[in-house]
Amino acid sequence: MSRRRKRPDTRDLHGILLLDKPLGLSSNKALQMAMAILRAAKGGHTGALDPLATGLLPLCFGEGTKLAGSLLGSRKAYLAECRLGVTTTTADLEGEVVDQRPVPALDEAAIEVALNTLRGRIVQIPPVYSALKQDGEPLYLKARRGEAVQAPPREVEIDRLELVSRTEDSLTLHVECGSGTYIRSLAVDLGEKLGCGAHLTALRRLWVEPFRTPTMITLDQLREAAGQGNDVADRLVLPLAAGVADLPALHLDADAGHAVSRGRQIDWPATQPAVRSAAFTSDGRLLALVDCDEQGRVRILRGFNLPAVT
Repeated sequence: MSRRRKRPDTRDLHGILLLDKPLGLSSNKALQMAMAILRAAKGGHTGALDPLATGLLPLCFGEGTKLAGSLLGSRKAYLAECRLGVTTTTADLEGEVVDQRPVPALDEAAIEVALNTLRGRIVQIPPVYSALKQDGEPLYLKARRGEAVQAPPREVEIDRLELVSRTEDSLTLHVECGSGTYIRSLAVDLGEKLGCGAHLTALRRLWVEPFRTPTMITLDQLREAAGQGNDVADRLVLPLAAGVADLPALHLDADAGHAVSRGRQIDWPATQPAVRSAAFTSDGRLLALVDCDEQGRVRILRGFNLPAVT
């Protein structure tokens, strides 16, 4: 089996960058630009934002890519703007207008009634123009070819849905939701419940757990820091431990840490609650995500191969 060689102009970099994704860039393009600026050999993002969306896009580098899956499933918050009275093919500004209806006189009580039906565990139909796959192909490619496709309904969790501000034909909403939620679909559903249709006109991601109060870094800030050297740029990259800050910490002594790093079993410490935890070495490195099995032993879920602290 061949191994992918690291490009000579890149370097090993391990950590998480809280990128403020700009308007107009795909998440993958934003990732590639950040990797080029930092000269990172390996990277991944934690759940795509549409090109028309801005805000928090955690980027994982090196061993941090092993956390991308768990961050992808995290709760998220958004500020969403919806235009009432108009529906589009893509449920946002990029699509063609398919229907226009008058916006009824709506007071905040009527809006609250509609919002309340969309809180909690709801069934949502994702947009046809999405990256969801059918027969191994993204739905948006099928839709662009004119094929009749429809995404299957799915259950999603809307933890918070509040009206922030409004005009005669637009609403600004604060949304907190679980993984897999499409805010475009939420805008469409709200428009139907208000009797006039709607589409999403702007979206900003505010936070992704565990980064509830993120200090976001723009690409321009990243370029400026990189121009001053790797040491300056690397200060903008969070350690992997920041990505597991919501988990209990399991601090291992040298012997236990060595055993876990070799994939060997150790007993779960009697003083540690038997819940999923982040295991750290005696010198403070994130070593693994672990669980306690039925026999009271440490079960390794994901190991990290980070360089020793010097």
